Amino acid sequence: MQAEIILASSSPFRQQLLDRLQLDYEFLPPDIDEAIFPGEDASSYVCRLAKSKANRVAVEHPQAVVIGSDQCALLGEKILGKPGSHENALRQLREAQGKTVVFHTAVCVLNLSTGYSSVEDVVTEVEFRNLSDQQLDHYLRVEEPYQCAGSFKSEGYGSCLFKKIHGDDPTALIGLPLIRLTRMLENAGVEVV
Repeated sequence: MQAEIILASSSPFRQQLLDRLQLDYEFLPPDIDEAIFPGEDASSYVCRLAKSKANRVAVEHPQAVVIGSDQCALLGEKILGKPGSHENALRQLREAQGKTVVFHTAVCVLNLSTGYSSVEDVVTEVEFRNLSDQQLDHYLRVEEPYQCAGSFKSEGYGSCLFKKIHGDDPTALIGLPLIRLTRMLENAGVEVV
């Protein structure tokens, strides 16, 4: 009998991605503090949050295989999180114009009963086009990506913002790297294929 699988997330985007793997799972939103620690780099930050989310749910469900994930965007040395508002999103997109933004998407798979724990950071580089404020404002009003790191949805209209994307897993940019997750789940004893 396969272990229960829980996605430690309230994100509808991560749920839609996990649905692609045709697994029976439930989702539970973890309640964690997502503040960045002083001096913490982007990779350490998202890996810590992914593991914290998985652990928060796993302590209540120690027999389950729990999946946690988190993402941030890095512009130069500045970590960009979820903008939360139109004004903040417009500011983020203005800053990204003509530049490459590095997205860090961490995924953690944890099973306390077996001791299995793995966390990995999947990096995706996105080169942004130069667009006018009017074009950026139009994009934001159409898509409303205010709960997305970097202020866009690559799976939707957001692709019009880019020159190119470079990465190993196209689903990482959406928020859950399925290629890496599949291997991690199989290592945790979950039959995916």
